[in-house]
Amino acid sequence: MEPYRIKVVEPIPVLTRAERTEAMRAAGYNPFNLNADQITIDLLSDSGTGALSAAQQSAAALGDETYAGARSYYRFRDAVTVLTGFDHVLPVHQGRAAERILFGALLQPGALSVSNTHFDTTRANVHLSCGTAVDLPCAEAKDLDSDDPFKGNIDLDALEGMLSGPDYVGVVIMTITNNGGGGQPVSMANLRAASELCRAHGVPFILDAARFAENAWLVVQREPGWSDKTPAEVARAAFDLADGAVASLKKDAIVHMGGFLALRDKDLAARCEAVLIATEGFRTYGGLAGRDLEMIAVGLREVVEPSYLRARAAQTEYLAELIEKAGVSIVRPPGIHALYLNAGRLLRHLTPADYPGHALACELYVAGGIRCAELGSLYLGVEDESGVLVKPAPYELVRLAIPRRVYTQSHLEYVAEVVGEIAKDPESVPGQRIVSAPDLLRHFHCRTEPVPTAR
Repeated sequence: MEPYRIKVVEPIPVLTRAERTEAMRAAGYNPFNLNADQITIDLLSDSGTGALSAAQQSAAALGDETYAGARSYYRFRDAVTVLTGFDHVLPVHQGRAAERILFGALLQPGALSVSNTHFDTTRANVHLSCGTAVDLPCAEAKDLDSDDPFKGNIDLDALEGMLSGPDYVGVVIMTITNNGGGGQPVSMANLRAASELCRAHGVPFILDAARFAENAWLVVQREPGWSDKTPAEVARAAFDLADGAVASLKKDAIVHMGGFLALRDKDLAARCEAVLIATEGFRTYGGLAGRDLEMIAVGLREVVEPSYLRARAAQTEYLAELIEKAGVSIVRPPGIHALYLNAGRLLRHLTPADYPGHALACELYVAGGIRCAELGSLYLGVEDESGVLVKPAPYELVRLAIPRRVYTQSHLEYVAEVVGEIAKDPESVPGQRIVSAPDLLRHFHCRTEPVPTAR
C-alpha cells in the first residue's frame, strides 16, 4: 500500500464523450492544447505534477526570499551536496535551464553531444547550442518485449568508437532513467564503463538525473551486487562516477518547480554561473523562490525512502499488469515513472505516416478523458519539404506518465479499462495528418486532423 494518507483533495472533471470530442477538435487534435478543466486523468507528464507532502508545505513557510545569500539556498545546497557530492551547485528554475547553460559552455558549433537517448528538450538545447545530438542506445533496447533489466544502457562499443573517431565530442550525457528509451534504467556497471571511457578521452561525463531515485531503486532490485544498498547509496555512487549533473527536480524531488546544475570543475562552474546570473537569477536563487528551495531540500530526502519507491514502483507494475491483460503490449519490463504503450502493434491498420502513437493518444482522450503523450513518428519522424514522412521513428509509442503521490489504485484501474475498450476495436481508431507545425519541438504545438479509416 502507499506509505502515506491523503489530506487534501481536488475534484476531477468528467466530461461526456461528445464534450471530449469537441474539446479535442478545438485543440487541433493535440493533447498539449487541452485545458486542465477538460482532463479526467492527466498522464501527460510526471514533471511538476506530483503532490506535496505535509513536510514540504511546512518547509515552504520557512522560505527566505532574500535576493542574495538566502538561508533557503544553503539548505538547498546542502541537500544537493549530501546527495551528489558535487562541490559547485547552481539552482535553476527547471532542468532545461541547466541544459541550456551547460551546453552553451561545453558545445562549440558542430560538436557532438552523445547520449543513451536525448529527451526532446535536451535535444533541442543541443541544437540551439549549434551542436549535434547523437543517441547510442544499447542493442537490448531494440527488443520492446524482452525483460532485459537495463535496456536504458548506452552502447559501450559505439561510445568508444565515437570517442575515438574524427568528430569532436563535447559531452556525453547519460539519462537516468532513459525516458526517451521507454523509461528503462541504466545499470551501475554501464555507468562505470561509460565514465571510464570518457575519462580516458578527456570528455565530460554528465548525468541527466531527473529520475535518479527511480533509477537507483531499479538498480537495487535488478543489478547483482547492489541489493544490500539503499537507494541513497546507489544514487551517490552514480553521481560519484560523473563530472556533473543536470536535473529537473520537478520529477524526483516531487516539487512543482526547480532544478540544479552541479559540477566538480571550478572553472566550468564559474562560466556557467555567469550565464546563470545573466539569464536565470543570482547564484543563490537561480530563478526560484525561497519556498521552492526549501521544498526541494525536503523532497530530495523523501524521494529516496525505500517505502515510497517500493509503493511507486508497485503502482506502475499494477497498471502494466492490467493493460497487458487487456491485450495491449507495453515496453517491457515496466519502469517506474511511465508506461509506454506499443501503439504500432495495437493499431496495425495504420502506417507510420498515419502517426499511430498520436492517433492512440487522441483516442484515449476521446474515449475516457485520459491525456497522454506520443513518442513516435510525430516526435521523432523526419519529413521532406512537402510534408511526406521519409524517416519514421523506430517505434510508435504512447507514454502514460504517472504523477507522484496523485492517483489511487481505482484511477489506474479506470485507465486500464479505457485502454481495454479501445483494444476491442482498434481499427476504429483513425490515423492523423499534420495540418500545421513549427520546425522545432513540433509535438508541443502542432495541429492535426483525423484521416478517415476504411472499414
